[in-house]
Amino acid sequence: MATSTVVVERVIQAPPGRVWETMTDLTAWESVLSGVEKVEVLTPGGFGVGTRWRETRRMFGKEATEEMRVTAVEPAERYRVEAESHGTRYISEFRLLTAGPETTTVHMTFTAVPPGGVKGLLAKAFGALGARAVRRAIARDLADVALAVEHRAH
Repeated sequence: MATSTVVVERVIQAPPGRVWETMTDLTAWESVLSGVEKVEVLTPGGFGVGTRWRETRRMFGKEATEEMRVTAVEPAERYRVEAESHGTRYISEFRLLTAGPETTTVHMTFTAVPPGGVKGLLAKAFGALGARAVRRAIARDLADVALAVEHRAH
């Protein structure tokens, strides 16, 4: 079983608190993240461990909806989201690092743990293609967050 990991970083010209607010406001994602077509929040209350939502994106020309859940939170510093689809477990970890008085580096790690057997072999075969697509999607999401946060700052 081969695990694939993609890491993307983005420097955003805003303090971590403002970046955190944007990255954890699920109700605003449809208007902030160009890669997200729809978000359906499934749990009441604020963003924290146990928060769940369905997220719809267009990947490889097809619409895909996945249920996500928050599994770890350190407010304004990091959070982890997990999902499972077709036997593959996905883990996304976001870390917000202070890079200056009004600057934040967002460090995002995306890990895919495929199942064993034939599905696992297929996941391996398409791994490089998938990793490039994931890297582009993450970079686009972080650019969208930067645009929203930096625009709000001015």
